[in-house]
Amino acid sequence: MIHGGTTLKTKSPPAESAKSEPATKRTAFFRAFQKLGPGLVTGASDDDPSGIATYSQVGAQFGFGLLWTMLFSYPLMAAIQTISARMGRVTGLGIAGSIRSRYRRPLVYGIVTLLVAANVFNLGADIGAMASAARLLVPGPWPMYVLGFGALCLCLQVWVPYKTYVKYLKWLTLALFAYVATAFSIHVPWGEALRATVLPPLHFGKGYFTALIAVLGTTISPYLFFWQASQEVEEIGVHALDQPLLKAHGQARENFERIGVDTYAGMAFSNLVAFFIILTAAVTLHAHGLTDIQTADQAASALRPLAGHFAFLLFAAGIVGTGLLAVPVLAGSAAYGICDALNWKASLEKKPLQRRGFYAALALVTGAGVALNFAGLNPIKALFWSAVFNGIAATPVMVVVMLMASNRKVMGPFVLGQPLRIAGWIATGVMCVASIGMFLSLTGRR
Repeated sequence: MIHGGTTLKTKSPPAESAKSEPATKRTAFFRAFQKLGPGLVTGASDDDPSGIATYSQVGAQFGFGLLWTMLFSYPLMAAIQTISARMGRVTGLGIAGSIRSRYRRPLVYGIVTLLVAANVFNLGADIGAMASAARLLVPGPWPMYVLGFGALCLCLQVWVPYKTYVKYLKWLTLALFAYVATAFSIHVPWGEALRATVLPPLHFGKGYFTALIAVLGTTISPYLFFWQASQEVEEIGVHALDQPLLKAHGQARENFERIGVDTYAGMAFSNLVAFFIILTAAVTLHAHGLTDIQTADQAASALRPLAGHFAFLLFAAGIVGTGLLAVPVLAGSAAYGICDALNWKASLEKKPLQRRGFYAALALVTGAGVALNFAGLNPIKALFWSAVFNGIAATPVMVVVMLMASNRKVMGPFVLGQPLRIAGWIATGVMCVASIGMFLSLTGRR
């Protein structure tokens, strides 16, 4: 363009590639997110309201002193979850179904009984915490919140098909970013926090050891094994061309790669969120001398005067969001365990009339968790019994899983390779020590 004898270069419109770059990044994120499934949901459900309470207690009592446990527990957690997922995909059976096929029924009945008991108490504590957190956000009658959350979680599982429902669960995992956002809404001495994570100041007092085994017991729980294995079985059922790998060897490489990425990403996300919960409690509650935090909603309430209203809102809303994710996983893993133990068909994809036993088990477990809130059992007691039952069940379940996953009669040519076998047995040994310690410390404090 000529103007006043001067040649002016007109600005060309922004390149299409530049304009589309953010959209391309978003598309890549959504594609990657869509590839994640059982591992992501399982990992995120581990940060349930009960877990939030544990991590808040740890951060409030010991500050940055136990941040290192998130690095330590990650490979152990990822290994045992990967092994559980592989068993489900290879055999086409859930954990209880595989145990039933190889061992006497009293063993599977005993393990499933402990699983169901732990899940019911955990459910009760989670639903109660969701109700208490919801009241902090929108005042209302606590019993109605308890009944409402219980009914909502059950109805979604009963009436929404698995393929649709699992998408809701995946999007609910984003609620956990509330805890990352909370940490970034307050001042954090990052140098000190990272130094404590990599070079932890270890202690040897009883309280420190009790907190350590509580964290391990929270991050590695039997219901997570049962749920992820059962979701792999569900995935076989909803995809017409998929079969158990024992019948379709050619599908092994693709599925093992998917399970590896999904599980390691899901467990990393789980531990990252737990890290930020401990961090937030350390910077706010511990720094101000508030070391006696018992429940997740107590932690949220204590944050308001220390970290501001925004941090309080994020923390409280996160409790509700994570509860909506965790309650179906707890109820579902128990129902899968019951049906596998009794040799009943179980599937969230089928309609209630097609799987009466499975949906009856779902309703029974969820109803029992709701009922605990009206039976005079407070959330702290519910967490106590959940920890005890999980502690008793964890080691035998892991031992049996490791024995089956290393057995050619169960896994065919897909027995565990040496790296995964070593990692799995290390995780089992650590949980054996932690379970014994947890049981002794909890019963001693009761």
